[in-house]
Amino acid sequence: MARRTPPGPDLFDVEQKIVDIDVRDEMQGAFLEYAYSVIYSRALPDARDGLKPVQRRILFGMHEMGLRPDKGHVKSSRVVGDVMGKYHPHGDTAIYDALVRMAQPFTMRLPLVDGHGNFGSLDDGPAASRYTEARPAPAALLMTASLDEETVTFVPNYDDQLMQPEVLPAAFPNLLVNGASGIAVGMATNMAPHNLGEVIGAARHLISHPDASLDDLMRFVPGPDLPLGGRIVGLDGIRDAYETGRGSFRTRATAKIESITARRKGIVVTELPYLIGAEKVIDKVKTLVQSKKLQGISNITDLTDRTKGLHLVIEVKNGFNPEAVLAQLYKLTPMEESFGINNVALVDGQPRTLGLRELLSVYVEFRTDVVRRRTAYRLRRKEERLHLVEGLLIAILDIDEVIQLIRAADDVATARERLIQVFDLSELQANYILDLQLRRLTKFSRIELETERDELVREIERLRALLEDHQLLLNLVSDELAQVAKEHGTPRRTVLLESDGISATAAATTPLEVADDPCWVLLSSTGLLARTSTDEPLGTGGARRKHDVIVSAVRTTARGSVGIVTSDGSIVRLSALELPTLPPTNGAPTLSGGAPLAAFVDLPAGALPLALCSLSDAGPGLALGTRAGVVKRVNPDYPGNKDEFEVISLKDGDEVVGAVELTTGTEDLVFVTDDGQLLHFGADLVRPQGRTGGGVAGIKLSSGAAVVGFWALDPAADNVVVTVSGSSGSLPGTQTGAVKVTPYAEYPAKGRATGGVRCHRFLRGEDTLLLGWAGAAPPLAASGNGAAVDLPEATGKRDGSGTPGTVPITQVASGSV
Repeated sequence: MARRTPPGPDLFDVEQKIVDIDVRDEMQGAFLEYAYSVIYSRALPDARDGLKPVQRRILFGMHEMGLRPDKGHVKSSRVVGDVMGKYHPHGDTAIYDALVRMAQPFTMRLPLVDGHGNFGSLDDGPAASRYTEARPAPAALLMTASLDEETVTFVPNYDDQLMQPEVLPAAFPNLLVNGASGIAVGMATNMAPHNLGEVIGAARHLISHPDASLDDLMRFVPGPDLPLGGRIVGLDGIRDAYETGRGSFRTRATAKIESITARRKGIVVTELPYLIGAEKVIDKVKTLVQSKKLQGISNITDLTDRTKGLHLVIEVKNGFNPEAVLAQLYKLTPMEESFGINNVALVDGQPRTLGLRELLSVYVEFRTDVVRRRTAYRLRRKEERLHLVEGLLIAILDIDEVIQLIRAADDVATARERLIQVFDLSELQANYILDLQLRRLTKFSRIELETERDELVREIERLRALLEDHQLLLNLVSDELAQVAKEHGTPRRTVLLESDGISATAAATTPLEVADDPCWVLLSSTGLLARTSTDEPLGTGGARRKHDVIVSAVRTTARGSVGIVTSDGSIVRLSALELPTLPPTNGAPTLSGGAPLAAFVDLPAGALPLALCSLSDAGPGLALGTRAGVVKRVNPDYPGNKDEFEVISLKDGDEVVGAVELTTGTEDLVFVTDDGQLLHFGADLVRPQGRTGGGVAGIKLSSGAAVVGFWALDPAADNVVVTVSGSSGSLPGTQTGAVKVTPYAEYPAKGRATGGVRCHRFLRGEDTLLLGWAGAAPPLAASGNGAAVDLPEATGKRDGSGTPGTVPITQVASGSV
């Protein structure tokens, strides 16, 4: 049989009360409550300790967990879970993000958390909390120091089960040192980090000079000090921020122009603006290059590692001014960013915009109150201890009577009452005596108690003096700040610049591409190449250094090309734009800043560079002399589409020993052979040939002889001939012989294809000329390492009779004169 269910109450049979409200008022009230909650409990830092609630709760949670910098790390998820369950009823992601930020050295100037594991970078996020570990950093102990000495007010947590600090004691101005950023409802804060030592210096100055002006404080804090350094350009915005709480400044990467290779310049970036990662710069540069908004960059490479830190290499194309490219990078990429300062923080629970002086004043007032409360707490504890010690000393003086009294008592309460009555003790003293251990009843313990009593009396007097004299309290605050700066301060990392160092006019007139201005391309005796910045005539004299002996020079333009004549009868094309530029000099140019020939061209095996030549189709062309005595004038019909081409057809075993570019076609062509013969004749006696021609007979050689030098000279100039003799049987580098300098006019002209005249008479032990040279006086030689060597004066005797000036042959054998 079915059971009948009794009817329930009528759900609609209730007294209903409907209240009409204005939706606008309800929305306004709800929004204001939400906005206040976001402002006060989430987004804005407190001006006293510089922490947001989540940061404060993380540090307090780690303090309560017993974590210390000298103990092991624990899983970050353990810290997050403990903080979330006890103090911060929000998502674990928000808590972990705040913990990660406090551990990142590139975000905070003085990190408060010591992270172990992947805590992210400027380009990548951190690993999950289950993979990372954390513990308080040494600076975190400064934030929580004396927390258990009633220095700050404690308030209930979100469920009224636990107590948490309203603010941390903060032994240093954390808000200025580490900065802050946050977005609330209708307002935001963005504060830059500063140097700990500078901020504490300003705070101490404000303590000793309460009426200090902003200029006085800025002598200690000239500007922000960003964690990764960089440069701050323009200080006007910083002063505005320090004065009104609002301002802006430009942060710029630290970059310098270096030689990436011997033939290419580059921009090396070692520091980036605040919170800008290398990947962000690389992506922006690539995007601008692809869209052709940024020119002159051939490659960008990130060589950052743990040893040398950030190292971003930006290669500049040949033909572009690196300075102009760097200016474009600053303008178009995150290598220069603007940082807007908005110093909004909570003061007495209300958001305020604060300048530098107000921020320091709030902190100094707060820290003074912390030290006062700590002093009062310590005074109370000292007085309580002194009270117990005095009672214990009374009991020890009459210890036999005390013991007898206690033994005669029926219970503890009776013993307490009789102790109070007989010895005039307080209840606390009586309880302390009843809890006394027998081992304390020795003579030595009495001496210890008397010593402790005297120390307590002195300490109480000191603490009372601090509470009674406000100036002493301020001095203590200042001294403690100085100790913090001494232990935790670091040098400034960010460079402050009044301006960018380049005027607007100079920046506008600096061309992006290198102008095609005339210049000289130079080749030194040690194979270094360079070009001058102007086409001024090459100077002479001045201090000579290594690599300063120039064996060949040719005039061209900065974007032009020159040829390198090699001993195998070829010309290799070389772009002048790739060569390093020499600074202007009054004397002879120095090639110590040049680059080696091998950095620009690859010569065939066994081929040697002889001289430079222009590749112009105008002019009388090039004159060549070979070891077998062949001479050739080359028609200047060089191909424009080849980087290497032949200019003479050589017979087997022959090679070019000299190459000179003719200027008028009326020069004298000069041969010098290793058996001491010299022949010169007019260049007009040699008919120009095409590039495939093999030349004509230049000098008639005796059996076994060979040409050691070939030149083209202006017969009207003051020329000399230099010959160096030695022994063909000596080992290379050990020859000893003689060098002779003779006026060129001493040698008569002879016909082409003749044997010429004697130019050097060999001394005992000599049988060959090691090298010869002919050119304008005064001559200069080079040693094997490129050092300049002065040669003797001309002897005036062409056959070598008399006493020639001698120089050790090892000084000039491997160089050129």
